[in-house]
Amino acid sequence: MIEFASMQVEQLMLPLLWQLALIIIAARAVGVLFRKFGQPEVVGEITAGLLLGPSFFGLFFPEWSRAIFQPEVQGLPPGTLHWIFTVISQIGLVLLLFLVGMEFDFGHLKVVGASTAVISLSGIVVPFGLGMLLAWSFFPVVFPDNGNGASFWGFALFLGTAMAITALPILGRMMVEWDIPRTRLAVVTITAAAIDDAAGWILLAGVAAGVTTGFELKQSLVMVLSALAFGLAMVFLVRPCLKRILPWFLKDGELSVTGLAVILTLLFLSAIATNLIGVFGIFGAFLFGACLCDERELRLAVQKRLRDFVTAFFLPIFFAYTGLRTNIGMLDTWQLWGVAAAVIGASIVGKAAGCGLAARWTGFSTREAACIGVLMNTRALMELIVINLGKDLGVIPDSVFCMLVMMALLTTVMTTPLITRLANGTELEPYLGRGTK
Repeated sequence: MIEFASMQVEQLMLPLLWQLALIIIAARAVGVLFRKFGQPEVVGEITAGLLLGPSFFGLFFPEWSRAIFQPEVQGLPPGTLHWIFTVISQIGLVLLLFLVGMEFDFGHLKVVGASTAVISLSGIVVPFGLGMLLAWSFFPVVFPDNGNGASFWGFALFLGTAMAITALPILGRMMVEWDIPRTRLAVVTITAAAIDDAAGWILLAGVAAGVTTGFELKQSLVMVLSALAFGLAMVFLVRPCLKRILPWFLKDGELSVTGLAVILTLLFLSAIATNLIGVFGIFGAFLFGACLCDERELRLAVQKRLRDFVTAFFLPIFFAYTGLRTNIGMLDTWQLWGVAAAVIGASIVGKAAGCGLAARWTGFSTREAACIGVLMNTRALMELIVINLGKDLGVIPDSVFCMLVMMALLTTVMTTPLITRLANGTELEPYLGRGTK
């Protein structure tokens, strides 16, 4: 019996190892290729995940795709490998959101000028409103057999939230690569994006709570209040204790193995807490990371231990997981392609034009306002996290999931070429200006 079980494990490991090897090398190769064309590596990694899915690899090489990503393992139920792969990707997402939380700079939220407040408000309200309007218009097209009111509100709220997201971590890294983080435009944009990000996470948690409870008022209120109580406990109880305890595990800027074990344990307990509350575990991971964001030495030590491994291993798995769920073939009618065009167009207008016009109205020049709008339009990784949550909750159908993945990729790819042209005549020109005036 033991020998048979060992053989089953080996049979299960072999296709999983093939998957992991292919995903990691594809993500690295395409990421480096995109970097050569001036795009962030993360855009290439997202593209690699899509290429491995049914939209390309599964379409042109269906037998190979099934052999690698849908193998039959003798003696085990169908789909076993899929669920193992899913769990690995979710663990990676928990670790990633912990690192994102640690990088979140709440200092941006302390001093907010009038122009920044108007830009951030426009960056939430306008795209969210357009998303709700699109949901009302296209709900019968994407849910032809579903007229349930709760499903409509879940779909509408998630679509609005997805459109309102700005990818703060990716935007921050792009600014560092361009060497512009201390410019006035960058400070205003990153502050507005930080406010949008904070509001987006609160909105996402509230929407997830509502969808989970079927928008039953009492249950939703209990869930929201529980999540709020957990957040307050993390800030006012857990955080002071962490600030006292965790420095014990630091020596000369290095985090001990025991310290890393303590942090990982607390991280997973935080994820467990929000999971038990009824919202996703990643919210607990983000909050735990945010509690440590002002501990610079600890943050750098943790990142030194975790960032490279999470980036090289877990992040490509999450992108591949998203790619395997994305099938452009789902857009099989002209109506769905019309909806896709409307979703992508509205998302760009809502963020880029909404924030740009707000910046122009508050005193920025036309080119400066356009730069702010383009930068705020970057969505990338955070968009993928939102839409995966929506799909897991069943409120985002496969067709809309595909549309939003396309939107996340396009709005990120367009940032670099547009900003390099718009930079002329602004303070960004010495760093980025390459186009014609």
